[in-house]
Amino acid sequence: MSSALTDLCRYPIVQAPMAGGASCPQLAAAVCEAGGLGFLAAGYKTADGMYQEIKQVRGLTTRPFGVNLFMPQPHYADPAAVEVYRHQLAGEVNWYDTSLGDPEAGRDDGYEAKLAILRDDPVPVVSFTFGCPTRDTVAALKRAGTLTVVTVTTPDEALAAQHVGADAVCVQGIEAGGHQGTHRDDPANDGTGIGLLSLITQIRETVQLPIVAAGGLMRGSQIAAALTAGADAAQLGTAFLVCPESGANTLHKQAMTNPLFTRTELTRAFSGRPARGLVNRFLHEHGPYAPAAYPEVHHLTSPLRKAAAAAGDPQGMALWAGQGHRQARELPAGQLVEVLAAELGAASAALALRTAS
Repeated sequence: MSSALTDLCRYPIVQAPMAGGASCPQLAAAVCEAGGLGFLAAGYKTADGMYQEIKQVRGLTTRPFGVNLFMPQPHYADPAAVEVYRHQLAGEVNWYDTSLGDPEAGRDDGYEAKLAILRDDPVPVVSFTFGCPTRDTVAALKRAGTLTVVTVTTPDEALAAQHVGADAVCVQGIEAGGHQGTHRDDPANDGTGIGLLSLITQIRETVQLPIVAAGGLMRGSQIAAALTAGADAAQLGTAFLVCPESGANTLHKQAMTNPLFTRTELTRAFSGRPARGLVNRFLHEHGPYAPAAYPEVHHLTSPLRKAAAAAGDPQGMALWAGQGHRQARELPAGQLVEVLAAELGAASAALALRTAS
């Protein structure tokens, strides 16, 4: 990682920004206090909601932290396909006794308003998902003293990030939980993502930017493997999702190690964009029919997901999880950072010993 980013935290451990509530101020602050880099997720929040959470983090820690933004999405969804999916969900409406959301409820996620706040009242790091910001946006944040990170899933996306002047890339492998941060959602590429270690190598040979590795990492030994492959730091989401400080729904936390949920799968069922989650009834029944339509499908299914959570039914919730979810440890976030750091140290020492011999 660049010296500027390295100086922000004691350990090369980044807590992933998980939109939907998990990455709350308490979690981000606890990670920062323990020596990692905590992140807030501004996705699905209003600009004011984001700002209030920033203020909360500042009240909990003086350590540097980051904020993640969703890029505005282009209009590419087929309205007819969205309408067909609406009818597909009719049974869910009856089951949960609720209504579907408005698919046209907005697609820019308040991006410009959030940027304005982050320019006027800067935070140490801003990362971007679902696209690449403009050179002007990156330059404005840089003038404000903010480091920028762009989520990428291919070497070409990494080149785009380097072109606009980003300070680092978050390299997301196919193993990652939650949404794939592709810059362009092309249904022809569904299921063709690249594994993390291979992707790190490809991007390390393509750009001269520091790399934050993300994708199914749950142990310090896996962080060591990512660093050996060429990453400068590791970003973990599912590992922190089950921490007591996490704002994730209790049902979501419990599902990570519940024997009822044995595997993950990439699906468009809940949002219209590929995202990795635990295979439950909703994903199984609706995944094959969900169109490439984000954020339309996200808005459409939002009331259903909320109703399922309120009813205590994880079978109707979006249970985002990385491939390593079975290794989740219900530790306080600060303790988890320390455990991961110790495991990383032991793995690195063992590797150095093998190399020396």
